[in-house]
Amino acid sequence: MRLIGELWRSLIEALEGLGAISRFLLRLIADSPRALLRFDLIAKQIFNSGALSLVIIMLSGLFVGMVLGLQGFQLLQRFGSEEALGSAAAIGLVRELSPVITALLFAGRAGTALASELGLMRATDQLSAMEMMAVDPIRRVVVPRFLGGVITMPLLTAIFSVIGLYGAQLVGVQIMGVDSGSFWSQMQAAVELRDINEGFTKSCIFGVACSLIAVYQGYNAMPTAEGVGLATTRTVVTSAVVVLFLDYLLTSAFL
Repeated sequence: MRLIGELWRSLIEALEGLGAISRFLLRLIADSPRALLRFDLIAKQIFNSGALSLVIIMLSGLFVGMVLGLQGFQLLQRFGSEEALGSAAAIGLVRELSPVITALLFAGRAGTALASELGLMRATDQLSAMEMMAVDPIRRVVVPRFLGGVITMPLLTAIFSVIGLYGAQLVGVQIMGVDSGSFWSQMQAAVELRDINEGFTKSCIFGVACSLIAVYQGYNAMPTAEGVGLATTRTVVTSAVVVLFLDYLLTSAFL
């Protein structure tokens, strides 16, 4: 009976948390049109979330592409289809690897920064001071950070895909000896618009999910040093689980 009671309480807490974050998302969406009028705030958050994440995104994309080119060449060599390396690498990156890995890296770099920043503002009573001055902290502080993350994610995903393709080409063509013309021509013939749409859709949804989790955890963090650290940890763990879960659902829907 005790186990059943604990499971029931866990289910109720999960449903309450889902309802709270859903209400928080609706409020962010309702305040987004007014926040767009202050695009300077959003541009600053795009820089913080996007430009400052470029180095890790580009390095990760390069190495993922190189590993994909190496493993793909060894696999295709068994069937005598080394020339199809370009199409295999492009489809794998555009449809699956780029959106997922970019989202996980975004949650680890930009998501933790957003959560810790908002959590520190909560701990130092900056958000409460805004409310006392009749300034809505969600509209002034949270929404620009949320929109900045949503806008940044598809851009980072596209950069990851381009650098990843270069890494696959570097290994496949320059090291393994695959014909350059066959590599690019088969890639162009295999990749269709629906593949790009799938990757773009995933990146947009992952951007909404990761940004929402980060700002929600930071805004609702306990006003202590321990609370800020707990909010940062929850941001990374929850974002990773949600991204992988949504990736399965979206892949099933597109198939």
